[in-house]
Amino acid sequence: MVRRNVYIERVQPFINKDLIKIITGIRRCGKSVILELIKEELIKAGVNPGNILSFNFEDMEYAPLCTAEALHEHLKEKIAGIPGKVYLFFDEIREVADWETCVNSLRVHFDTDIYLTGSNAALLPGELATYLAGHYVEIPIYPFSFAEFLELYRAQEPAITEGKAFTKYITLGGMPFLHNLRFNEDASFQYLKDVYNSVVLKDIVRRNSIRETDLLERIILYVISNAGQPFSATSLSKFFKSANRVVAPETILNYLKACENAFLFYQAKRQDLKGKKILTVHDKYYIADHGLGAAVCGRTAIDINLILENLVYLELRRRGYSVTVGKVGEKEIDFVGENQGERIYIQVAYLLAAPETIAREFGSLLAIRDNCPKYVLSMDEVDFSREGIVHRNVREWLLGR
Repeated sequence: MVRRNVYIERVQPFINKDLIKIITGIRRCGKSVILELIKEELIKAGVNPGNILSFNFEDMEYAPLCTAEALHEHLKEKIAGIPGKVYLFFDEIREVADWETCVNSLRVHFDTDIYLTGSNAALLPGELATYLAGHYVEIPIYPFSFAEFLELYRAQEPAITEGKAFTKYITLGGMPFLHNLRFNEDASFQYLKDVYNSVVLKDIVRRNSIRETDLLERIILYVISNAGQPFSATSLSKFFKSANRVVAPETILNYLKACENAFLFYQAKRQDLKGKKILTVHDKYYIADHGLGAAVCGRTAIDINLILENLVYLELRRRGYSVTVGKVGEKEIDFVGENQGERIYIQVAYLLAAPETIAREFGSLLAIRDNCPKYVLSMDEVDFSREGIVHRNVREWLLGR
């Protein structure tokens, strides 16, 4: 089991605090494992295992408890027989009808420390706003980083080079279960297709009562194929119209929001760096795991430049940055990352193989007139750093070196 220390470190300051810890992320990205790691931390700190109660609401064993009233009555009896603080772990809490009323009552009336997971962002903030405002903290979880992927891969193949492991990571993505398949490509892509279908059916179609599943599928495939490319709902509506299908921009926006809520996509807003304002058109979208995209669209359907851009975007989010796309005049900055007052700028390219590519990638960053760190990331092994802009090999950057 990979320790996933970055997430445990984010949870630790909130252990034993009067805040409900909500672990969110796409289905099968490792949320349940995080709960197990938190339990290990509690036991190491001296918590009696008997004071830890766990429920996985996707397990039929707990089907009788999938209403707020039934769960509350069950736990009242359980907690009454346990001396001291009780630690409650609820996996996929959204399966419980009106769960927020039960969880809030447990927080208010009993000495508890509560942790829960969810595969849909509709948990936040709407449903929680009424009952739990100011009493929860969200810890988003993502599929494996390259560092985590490398750790597991080397556990199976100790002699593998970083370069070969990175090629495998680019091909398969970072969904945690793949190591159980020994990263076999055919088996991995079959598994990823099943994960994708589960996300679409359970977390998008069913949660949002979507009837036009064919339209949803077309929108998803378009976004996956164009991950990292700016577009608007209006432009996508025109694209469908050219294919003789009339779709209102509002419908497209609703479907995209449903995909975001299921953590299938992440939206990156565009920011005018000179005017210091967020632009309202032509956002970019990135997929939660590029391996899912390859499984759905085909292994060669997604451009390597877009895969690398997707990897960097997710890594910035893992490291705690809020991420936008920058605009300086006519030039575009791939990513503007901000975290606790720190700002960085990043350009991503596959290879800096031609003078015009170097001029484009470095030129965009040179147009920014501040002293914040600026990086160009590529697969090149040669250092192209110049004029205060740092060039890094993207694999090395992903490993935090």
